[in-house]
Amino acid sequence: MTDLNRRQLLTAGALGAVAIPATAGGSRAAQGGRTAHAGSYPDRPVTTGAQSAAASSWSTLEGQKVGVITNPTGILTDLRTIVDDMHESGAVDIVGVFGPEHGFRGTAQAGDSEGTHPDPRTGLTVYDAYGANVAKMTTMFRTAGVETVVFDIQDVGARFYTYIWTMYTAMQAAVAVGARFVVLDRPNPVGGTARGPMMTTPWTSGVGAKEIVQAHGMTVGELARYLDGEFLAADAGSRLDELSVVQVKGWRRDVPYAVTGLPWVMPSPNMPTPDTALVYPGTGMFEGTNLSEGRGTTRPFELVGAPFVDYKWAERLAALGLPGVGFREAYFSPTFSKHTGKVCGGVQLHVTDPSAFDPMRAAVEMLVAAKALYPDFAWRHDSYDPARPYWIDKLTGSQRLRTQISAGASADEVVGAWRDELAAFDARRRQYLLYRGPSN
Repeated sequence: MTDLNRRQLLTAGALGAVAIPATAGGSRAAQGGRTAHAGSYPDRPVTTGAQSAAASSWSTLEGQKVGVITNPTGILTDLRTIVDDMHESGAVDIVGVFGPEHGFRGTAQAGDSEGTHPDPRTGLTVYDAYGANVAKMTTMFRTAGVETVVFDIQDVGARFYTYIWTMYTAMQAAVAVGARFVVLDRPNPVGGTARGPMMTTPWTSGVGAKEIVQAHGMTVGELARYLDGEFLAADAGSRLDELSVVQVKGWRRDVPYAVTGLPWVMPSPNMPTPDTALVYPGTGMFEGTNLSEGRGTTRPFELVGAPFVDYKWAERLAALGLPGVGFREAYFSPTFSKHTGKVCGGVQLHVTDPSAFDPMRAAVEMLVAAKALYPDFAWRHDSYDPARPYWIDKLTGSQRLRTQISAGASADEVVGAWRDELAAFDARRRQYLLYRGPSN
């Protein structure tokens, strides 16, 4: 199918009307409201680790020189940041703030940071931790005089979301300087089920530094315990002297974020709602293709498409009857990123039942169908890494998914290929889990 302009789209009856995606502000989930599935989950307050620590006047950090790794998601129930609260309380000696991708105050877009600078509000030094290797992070900790590292960032449960790798780098640096490590835990917005393929060593990168599955199904506190127990001794020479997790209260592993009643703060500019987080572990793979993953729209990762895509993709996906999700024929014009200013045909995913929805299966079905329907479908090819040029391989952990789909494999074959490695990971992680599931 050739590229569509706006006039062709509006006059092409076979393509239907232009669909305008809902804004993030219109989503009940985005406002912290209850969803239609609230009756399936326990109706009890959820308290973050940060809120519990603040309620004790930050006593867990008393008498220590503290370095804080956080971003705009590190908030309390009054919507103030933990850094502002700690600083104004006088109870915590903050010697440095360490900003990840997008920065401490969240002013930078994807793949960027705020740089090292004095924070205008508090006067504290904010160090640029995005992309820092262990040596650089260690130097920053030593320069600041850090004795205790505090990590408080809302993760979204996907291996290729970079905050967890900032945390792991900081854990290695904490070993090097002999610092205590404290995680102020928050819920995993996609729940506690592990899904997807395992990262393999030749394909590790900043979007997957260690061998875990694509949707790890852990909170950052649980993941810190896993990384400490499974990898840190080999990578840093020893495990942490002390790893403390201030746990979430009132949360169960099967409870999606929209049901917690907690406010949602965008962890990154393209993660506007909890609905985005539900689909991201799967549709994030479209970053590795020439289809738009919805960046430059109000519904990134829920809207996926390209100028060469027509209604047939939505028809094929809807006919699958996948549990917990519907596929709506959609048209959109990204304001930045891929296909800027062009009308893209595609789909919008509508998650109808988070407990039944499998983002990995849905995304694999989408990839298989797109490859089969459209000769213009292609994998993203990066010239800067000639030895590993395909971004999809870094996202999925190996060449396997790409080569299977390119060869015409079915979704069953693609998903079945990771079944054994997923089962082994799921068994191995159990000793590090902190939160109950629906049946225990």
